[in-house]
Amino acid sequence: MKETQEMLNFCGKHNITCDIETVTPDKINEAITRLANNDVKYRFVINIGDKKPNL
Repeated sequence: MKETQEMLNFCGKHNITCDIETVTPDKINEAITRLANNDVKYRFVINIGDKKPNL
């Protein structure tokens, strides 16, 4: 969509990024437990292409 692309362009131009925490598929259960315990500071992103855990 045009508006989405404009927003992404704006963020790129002004170096606006998001904070994420990547998790590997083998750590999904741990991530869900942390969500239930309100122990999450950033958004989780599941990295299905990497075998190295980041949690």
